[in-house]
Amino acid sequence: MGDNTHNSSEWPPFTLRGLPGLETSQHWIFLLLGTFYIISIVGNALILFIIKETQSLHQPMYYFLSLLSVNDLGVSFSTLPTVLATFCFHLRKISFDSCMAQMFFIHFFSFTESGILLVMSFDRYVAICNPLRYAAVLTDARVALTGLSVIIRSFCMVFPLPFLLKRLPFCKANVLSHAYCLHPDLIHLPCGDITINNIFGLFIVISTFGLDSALILLSYVLILRSVLAIASWEERLKTLNTCASHMCAVLIFYVPMVGVSMAARYGRHAPQYVHTLMSLIYLFVPPMLNPVIYSIKTKEIRWRLLKMLLGTKF
Repeated sequence: MGDNTHNSSEWPPFTLRGLPGLETSQHWIFLLLGTFYIISIVGNALILFIIKETQSLHQPMYYFLSLLSVNDLGVSFSTLPTVLATFCFHLRKISFDSCMAQMFFIHFFSFTESGILLVMSFDRYVAICNPLRYAAVLTDARVALTGLSVIIRSFCMVFPLPFLLKRLPFCKANVLSHAYCLHPDLIHLPCGDITINNIFGLFIVISTFGLDSALILLSYVLILRSVLAIASWEERLKTLNTCASHMCAVLIFYVPMVGVSMAARYGRHAPQYVHTLMSLIYLFVPPMLNPVIYSIKTKEIRWRLLKMLLGTKF
């Protein structure tokens, strides 16, 4: 891009590097990512279909699971266009506005997933700690309002990001280290003062991921206290088993996120492809594994899926 500073009327395009240092292996990488996409899209679509067609699954827990599946489909479709273009067709240029739009949707769905996992933990808390009031607390109206609140919160958090970036001058070689646009990657490119961007970015991370993870942990502390009050070990394990799918979903979402954050802070001397691979794990693994986990661990979904695949009745 030379040394030309770009103002708001002439925003520069960006170059997507994909996997720097692994250029000769990018076709194989795309085959792997393509497999992840197929599993994610087919798996989450099946979850939605099964819940829609099975009347007994029209309950708060499965409504939240449907919202999680829709969100995971959103994550997959947000990254698919540029990943396909970069790894398969070697088209590495993306316009400024397209990059801003992709960044918005990737982070929007990421924040939304954190909120969904939080409300799912509340669902498990009520079901275990106050089962007699479960139907009264989690009515259809409250479930819908809770889901809408999560979506609105995510939108309000992410909406300012593109505008905060657009106000800055871009005068460097605008090369991104991923096959998609992420705010932590974009924030290093402007030539102007990015203090406001950094402060706002830290604020939304703490008020979403930080707060949500703390509340999820609190809900499980309360659940564990309630479970330990049960005399029978068999009943304890049976009760905890109803949380197994959600606990796995929480771990596969937050553990890669923590890994990405730790690598960014303490792994600055590591090869760039290490950071890129970790971001790929963060964005690709949860949407792929969530439907697999819920299909295996949730008896009603597993039976319905087997019935569809084998054409038999249970």
